[in-house]
Amino acid sequence: MTEVAWYDEVLKRKDEMLEELKEFLAIESVLDEADSGLGAPFGRKIAEALEYMLKLGERDGFKTKNVDGYAGHIEYGEGEELIGVLAHVDVVPAGDGWTSPPFAPEIRDGKLYARGAIDDKGPAMAAYFALKIVKELGLPLSKRVRLILGGDEESQWRCMAHYFEREEMPTMGFSPDADFPIISAEKGLLDLRFAGTNEKSEAKDGEWKLVQFKAGQRVNVVPDLAEVKLAGEGDVFELKEKVQDFLLTHRIQGYAEERNEGVTISIKGRAHHGSEPEKGLNAALEMARLLAAIPLDSAGRQFIETINRYLVDSFFGEKLGIAMEDEFTGRLTVNAGIFSYEAEGERMIRLNVRYPKSGEGEKICEAIEEKLADDHFRITEIDHKPAHFVEPDHSLIRILSKVYEEQTGEKAELLAIGGGTYARVLDVGVAFGPLFKGREETAHQRDEHIVVEDLLKATAIYAQAIYELAK
Repeated sequence: MTEVAWYDEVLKRKDEMLEELKEFLAIESVLDEADSGLGAPFGRKIAEALEYMLKLGERDGFKTKNVDGYAGHIEYGEGEELIGVLAHVDVVPAGDGWTSPPFAPEIRDGKLYARGAIDDKGPAMAAYFALKIVKELGLPLSKRVRLILGGDEESQWRCMAHYFEREEMPTMGFSPDADFPIISAEKGLLDLRFAGTNEKSEAKDGEWKLVQFKAGQRVNVVPDLAEVKLAGEGDVFELKEKVQDFLLTHRIQGYAEERNEGVTISIKGRAHHGSEPEKGLNAALEMARLLAAIPLDSAGRQFIETINRYLVDSFFGEKLGIAMEDEFTGRLTVNAGIFSYEAEGERMIRLNVRYPKSGEGEKICEAIEEKLADDHFRITEIDHKPAHFVEPDHSLIRILSKVYEEQTGEKAELLAIGGGTYARVLDVGVAFGPLFKGREETAHQRDEHIVVEDLLKATAIYAQAIYELAK
């Protein structure tokens, strides 16, 4: 067989791919269970995004299947064995501060900006066009290939649980939802919800009553905004001065203003992926740091003391007594992603813990709960995904290494990450791109983007990888 010029084949389809990717990115596919219905368990916009991809598959002559709106697949080839390529169509909420509207895709300076550009709609479209190239070239395959698309990756992965209860498990595969070269190990993931009930508590002379504390939209994203409401008879001018001094000292944006017979304080942070909480600026933790210097009612004070005692300046679990690391997968991390407090109502904190391969999820849960129990918190929800690892000498790793090295001329080093990708739902799976070494990671951040040239290179890599795995 004549050697395929994979990158040239991608360039022939560049305009078509970018046009269809822009249409795909324009769909605001954020989880919205209030808008769910039959065939749309995660909201109608996620269902629309899934259907968009499946319709492309139908148009181009692939076998397609929508599995109750939870997930779907686009299939090509014949044979007993199945190769899986797993991507997702849902995205995290856009947040504020974008240079251009997050769901109006725009190319500037060779970069495509939109929510989902790198996580994970851009890579999903790259994988689709990779499969399309293999089909249009008529390359002989001895295995089937499925592009499997989920709708709940940014939340609870109910998509994959539902899908694999009904569909076969691929022999092996990859997820285009992380970094190149090859990620063969992923940390264990724990999403934990801690809650308790606030007792009735009144502000004494000189104190402020914590009426409300809110921060965060997703547990796996560093909160970039925190707001609190305080009520009381205290000196408003003195309170606003304390807030202003804090903001200036720590070089943080925010404000305090009188509103509705009280004072509202707002702090802006910097969002980042929850796998690297130390690289963001957690607005909720900064708010707790500020409120530690303001006299509060007893219930409010206890809530703020809990945050400061166990979470502020403790991204690696030191204050919770769960710090650990191993040589390959690195340190345990803790992202305090969502906070909620209502006076005389519920107090709630959600944590996203990512632990190394050597850790045990159950013991970590027990250790955290023991610490927080003193402050009347208990675990009300646990979502646990154990650590994932593929041996370096597996044929999947050997084939993908060969492809990556041929396409880039660089050595295919094996990596470990704190992020969680669909690779871990496969019996044998790795994460494979699309972020090249040295590129800025913008997933879950404002002005998320992918370098267009990188998207084209990734498509060529995926096309050859699909062919080599399934030939």
